[in-house]
Amino acid sequence: MITRITIALMLALAPMTAFANQCPSMMAAIDAAMPNASLSEADMAKVKELRAQGEQLHQAGDHAGSEAALGEAKKMLGI
Repeated sequence: MITRITIALMLALAPMTAFANQCPSMMAAIDAAMPNASLSEADMAKVKELRAQGEQLHQAGDHAGSEAALGEAKKMLGI
């Protein structure tokens, strides 16, 4: 019985760790793309704002919100 509960908990927590690990890779992709991006100053400022917001949300544990912000930044950068 305890084994089944342990397995169920591990399966329930697995998606959370997958999302948590995706945020840093998204931030790294944004950081790598920013120096070569041909965006207006306003768009680049928005990308930087979204990237910072994504990092703050990630650190606060809101991985869904972090991915949304980082995804928007990636979209603006074309990656």
